[in-house]
Amino acid sequence: MKAIIYRDNGGPDVLQLVERARPTPAPGEVRVRVAVSGVNPTDWQARSGTAHRKLFSEITPHLDGAGVVDAVGAGVDPGRVGQRVWLFMAAAGRPTGTAAEFTVVPADQAVPLPDAAGFDVGASLGVPALTAHRALTVAEDGPHRLRPGALDGKVVLAAGGAGAVGHAVIQLARWAGATVISTVSGPEKATLTTAAGAHHTVNYREGDPAAAIRAIAPAGVDIVAEVALGANLALDLAVLRTRGTIATYANEGGHPVELNVGQNMVLNTRLQFLVLYTAGPQARAAAVEDVTAAIRDGALPVGEEHGLPLLRFPLHRTADAHRAVEAGTVGKVLVDVTPEDRPATADPNQ
Repeated sequence: MKAIIYRDNGGPDVLQLVERARPTPAPGEVRVRVAVSGVNPTDWQARSGTAHRKLFSEITPHLDGAGVVDAVGAGVDPGRVGQRVWLFMAAAGRPTGTAAEFTVVPADQAVPLPDAAGFDVGASLGVPALTAHRALTVAEDGPHRLRPGALDGKVVLAAGGAGAVGHAVIQLARWAGATVISTVSGPEKATLTTAAGAHHTVNYREGDPAAAIRAIAPAGVDIVAEVALGANLALDLAVLRTRGTIATYANEGGHPVELNVGQNMVLNTRLQFLVLYTAGPQARAAAVEDVTAAIRDGALPVGEEHGLPLLRFPLHRTADAHRAVEAGTVGKVLVDVTPEDRPATADPNQ
């Protein structure tokens, strides 16, 4: 099979296209023929050595992807062969990510993909959708699971809603019944967040964004899903309701975070930091179930018309895919691994 590997941390040039033997699934694992691999910031951070310690002499990168189960290990239902699946955390603590024609993962990390969703949707889930689910389910007052109506009466602020996680926050929050506000840096991103389902957009670079958000939500925002905590904390606290939650999954821009203890005490702020690796198996399992239900309801489409442009690369150009993500490309970067597996359809969900 063809696979992308790296042996040393470094820039995108350390990625190599090589031939490798097809992996054999161990007990409790499935082997998946990968159709599309999704690229996330954590993938290039792992490759560069800035985020994770390198655990193996050779690594095939990428956590997320979608494809078809073609073999199972002992203890796994053989009826899963031929099943369309979406993959998450494939390369987490393992050497076998999704940037290869075949990969092996624990069986519960290959999730059945509803028939109505294509491989592009499947490869765009994983880190973004599961992180978004976590952000929306950590508030003291709940909910702790998502379904239609679970967020009725709640106001969600998606910071950076044009990003992959922000896009998923908007879609899941809208599916669960919240009023969704997204902050954006300009009209192009406002168009994308509106297409994703945001009820309101606020340009944080113009006027008084706190006043604009308060005009929409006079009682304050219940949940902030935050991508740039250091840069946005003052705005978040200005619009947060008492006992509201700021769920932060990144600190883009690297601005230092300075807390006004008294202000947060009076607000009874909940400040929740998020990362999937240490969220715990119960939280991840709940997220997988709820995200799959949202897919089944058609709530997580991708493509520019749905607020998440797709930028595609063939497998041999995976290094360029990493460069695009590192450069902050707006939208979702995908690698076509076995493009013949992609259905021939004009359906934007595909």
